[in-house]
Amino acid sequence: MIRARGLTKTFQRKKETVEAVKSIDVDVHEGELVAFLGPNGAGKSTTLRMLTSLLEPSSGTAEVAGWDVTADPAQVRARIGYIGQGNGGGYSYRVLDEVHNQGRFYGLPAEEYRRRTSDLLEALELTGLEKRTVQSLSGGQRRRLDVAMGLMNHPPLLFLDEPTTGLDPHSRANLWEHIGAMRQRYGMTIVLTTHYLDEADTMAERVVVIDHGTIIADAPPSVLKREYADDVITLTLASGGRAEEITALLAGAGGEVRTEPGPGAALVAVITTAHGSDRLPAAIEALRLAGHTVTSADLRRASLDDVFLNLTGRSLREEAA
Repeated sequence: MIRARGLTKTFQRKKETVEAVKSIDVDVHEGELVAFLGPNGAGKSTTLRMLTSLLEPSSGTAEVAGWDVTADPAQVRARIGYIGQGNGGGYSYRVLDEVHNQGRFYGLPAEEYRRRTSDLLEALELTGLEKRTVQSLSGGQRRRLDVAMGLMNHPPLLFLDEPTTGLDPHSRANLWEHIGAMRQRYGMTIVLTTHYLDEADTMAERVVVIDHGTIIADAPPSVLKREYADDVITLTLASGGRAEEITALLAGAGGEVRTEPGPGAALVAVITTAHGSDRLPAAIEALRLAGHTVTSADLRRASLDDVFLNLTGRSLREEAA
């Protein structure tokens, strides 16, 4: 569905040349949902704009939906949907008019775009809002309207550029529920950018981590967390254990172990491991057999923020904030 090789974009700022995207190679296969993850200025949106033919690459090639983005941009645009960061509907226009106009832009017959409008408004729970102006809608309703407009041509490939930014958690979850239903209904391939780690982790089959215009990792979320981050087990032991003894006892099963003073006379053991769910019961049992009592246990799973921190040296959550 997407094949990009050496995709590069440079901008000229006064006498300085800024390389926003640096020779990216990426493939997206039919039916995939792929998330581009990275901080502001990483090159995510610039990459999407090149893939959607909205921005001409400085160098490199990209084929999208079977067409070259530079040689055949009109063919690319006819086969994709694109939902940008800002709202697509004109604030003073009515909901029905905006969706109808989108159908006209694609050259659909009046009967067809009216039928599709009715279907989309119903599927996205916008029925009854047809005569409302865009500016009178809630944030969640506006984004659902953007989705309706982006799906008017029944695209096999949909681009979503930070689709839930600014929405409250309920509206975010609601929008993703609708996007998931539309994906299943139309069998779409989806490419999205997001700052929300939970979206990338739970929704995407693949996560492409991009930083400073370069792809630094590309794999399913579970693989990224296994290869670039660790689970952290924290065990609090009742008094009576020596730090050296506990460290030696737990280190024998693998992983990095450190100890620190706990509340009162307690001792806290911290285990960093790639297999936290397996190590936790084994560690508790090893301590029990050695005569030690674990008063509390906590397992923190590796996250995509841990992945980004280990790859780049900084937290994506802090960058996004």
